[in-house]
Amino acid sequence: MAQWYELQQIDTKFLEQVHQLYDDSFPMEIRQYLAQWLEGQDWEHASTNVSLATILFHGLLFQLDDQYSRFSLESNFLLQHNIRKSKRNLQDLFQEDPIQMAMIIYSCLREESKILDNARSYAKSQVGSTQSTVIMDKHRELDKKVTDVKNRALEVEQDVKNLEDLQDEHDFKSKTVQSRENEHNTQNEHLAQNELKQERLVLQNIYLAIGIKRKEIVHKIGELLNITSHTQSSLINEELVEWKRGQQIACIGGPPNTCLDQLQSWFTSIAKSLQQVSQQLKKLEELEQKLTCDGEDPIAENKQTFQERTQNLFKQLIQSSFVVERQPCMPTHPQRPLVLKTGVQFTVKLRLLVKLQELNYQLKVKAVFDKDVSEKNTVKGFRKFNTLGTHTKVMNMEESTNGCLAAEFRHLQLKEQKNAGCRTNEGPLIVTEELHSLSFETQLCQPGLVIDLETASLPIVVISNVSQLPSGWASILWYNMLTSETKNLSFFLNPPAARWAQLSEVLTCQFSSVTKRGLHAEQLTMLEEKLLGPNMSSTEDFIPWSRFCKENLSEKNFPFWLWIEGILELIKKHLLCLWNDGCIVGFISKDRERALLREKQPGTFLLRFSESSKEEAITFTWVEASQNVSEPVFHSVEPYTKKELSAVSFPDIIRNYKVMAAENIPENPLKFLYPDTPKDMAFGKYYSRPKDADEPMDLDQPDRVGYIKTELISVSEVHPSRLQTVESLLPMSAAEYEDLTKLVGRAEIAMIHSYNS
Repeated sequence: MAQWYELQQIDTKFLEQVHQLYDDSFPMEIRQYLAQWLEGQDWEHASTNVSLATILFHGLLFQLDDQYSRFSLESNFLLQHNIRKSKRNLQDLFQEDPIQMAMIIYSCLREESKILDNARSYAKSQVGSTQSTVIMDKHRELDKKVTDVKNRALEVEQDVKNLEDLQDEHDFKSKTVQSRENEHNTQNEHLAQNELKQERLVLQNIYLAIGIKRKEIVHKIGELLNITSHTQSSLINEELVEWKRGQQIACIGGPPNTCLDQLQSWFTSIAKSLQQVSQQLKKLEELEQKLTCDGEDPIAENKQTFQERTQNLFKQLIQSSFVVERQPCMPTHPQRPLVLKTGVQFTVKLRLLVKLQELNYQLKVKAVFDKDVSEKNTVKGFRKFNTLGTHTKVMNMEESTNGCLAAEFRHLQLKEQKNAGCRTNEGPLIVTEELHSLSFETQLCQPGLVIDLETASLPIVVISNVSQLPSGWASILWYNMLTSETKNLSFFLNPPAARWAQLSEVLTCQFSSVTKRGLHAEQLTMLEEKLLGPNMSSTEDFIPWSRFCKENLSEKNFPFWLWIEGILELIKKHLLCLWNDGCIVGFISKDRERALLREKQPGTFLLRFSESSKEEAITFTWVEASQNVSEPVFHSVEPYTKKELSAVSFPDIIRNYKVMAAENIPENPLKFLYPDTPKDMAFGKYYSRPKDADEPMDLDQPDRVGYIKTELISVSEVHPSRLQTVESLLPMSAAEYEDLTKLVGRAEIAMIHSYNS
């Protein structure tokens, strides 16, 4: 029923398409009544198998009878009538031809799926355009709340100052009245008594005003703490959590995480407001001691509760503001954070989101590796490490360019403890599935307040050889793609499967983070088929961890991820410009490749990555018109690996590529880059410049005496019309080839080719 339920949630512009699918032959009421049962049957098979179609036809009638009985119990006469009518129509239409019914239902379900896919794509495109607006509105609202807290704290501060002035006035007048009462001047005694009476009345009014003001301030502080608590909760439980999740996605190639400066501004503003409240509570306590009110004093009743609450809020804010701004990373591999190699230095940066001048150079941070790991919560064979380098750093505002309170560890490295906890092959996890953690501790000490601060990095994979880096990075991808937990070090004891929708986003991020171009839908479809097989189902697209990284692809001797990682390296080192320009189709099945080239003019070629090579490699296929058959002929060359591309650039290979045509005349069969771009226009800017003429040989240099520069060349004399896979490369012009034949001879060249083959 999942599909039918989801269809009812889509945009109304797509719902109309759903209504058009159903008519009297198969009414929508049946789809609604029997949604779960219908989606659980194999209608595709039934549409071609009369026995299964007959079984499902009678099964559908039985389901309708069951629904009829249920509505009878509910005394729903109208629904009973509709079901009876639908059953009668189905019997009239399909009793003799159940396959027709199966075909109709299969077609409806398939079209529903297409409508649903289109609706999802539309909704996704709308999210992109509205997401920034939603975020801006959310931040504007939060900024308004933080400003409200700040203004209320300032208002309380002013009210306390006014209360202090009022009490000072009361104190002065009280002493004045007392002084006059002690005077014994009988002259004008009657007048003096009247003035004294007036002053006592004024004093009494001030006293009453003080009581009212105290109640007013206490009420305002209570409201302020409530609003502060709510706003702080939004900062810690929503904004900070969202930033941390964004940091996870950024670590695995996603878009750069939003800057922490805005969060720091909010955290700092709340912290300063809480400090103000704490100061005003101390001031109120002093004022209360100077003047005790008769009866219930609101300050005396609430001061301890307010002090504890303010202190708890401040403590929670400070503890939450201690974050890892930049996750552990080796400078040699900036795009592969969280994978650390033993003996190689790595960096990590911490930040306190509360920027208070009095904290500068007051927080000494200590780095601890695998702090929470103990014998009872680790798996068998779990490795242990010592942390070498500078373990402690003092947070200061000079450590960063924007003046935030930060500390950066630049000289840490790990060394495995060989004599303790030595790894065995008996453990359930391989090295690159072991997750470790780097924790950081410090303590904030203020008068009457001690706060222990601790934060931890995301889980880390520790490798001992650079060859383990691809597998280690796969573990980091899988973890951060599927969970927002930061301390689940036993994740790979039972790793969850990933949906293709999740994995496809991560894969395209791998390419867009290394290059300027991600993967488009057609490339992702080919990769999906690679993982799930050509008969993949959208309802069963879960990909286990082992299939992604550990099991070899079908009929191949390498796992899917290592193949992708190798291609990424090939692009980064040898094909970056061509990939960024969109010259490389890259991931495409052979059937799709031929479908694209079939209608193109002879000499059209496309570039794709090899699926069968043991190493990461690129190849090209071109189309050639055939004189003997109506179908065009396709030729693919043996893939070029990093070894060949290290010697000759790929654009030069394409420019100079030749095959031996009729009468031993070398020809370049590559004319147009798919779809129709002339080869030189596509690759011309990447061709190597012609070599300058060699300088005369300096015979005075003993190491060059008597040597002539040589170059190894492979030549094929196979005519392209007989070529299934071109296995030779001739990176030379026709004139260069003729010069070579004068020195060596065509027969010798053929012999060399035979030997090389």
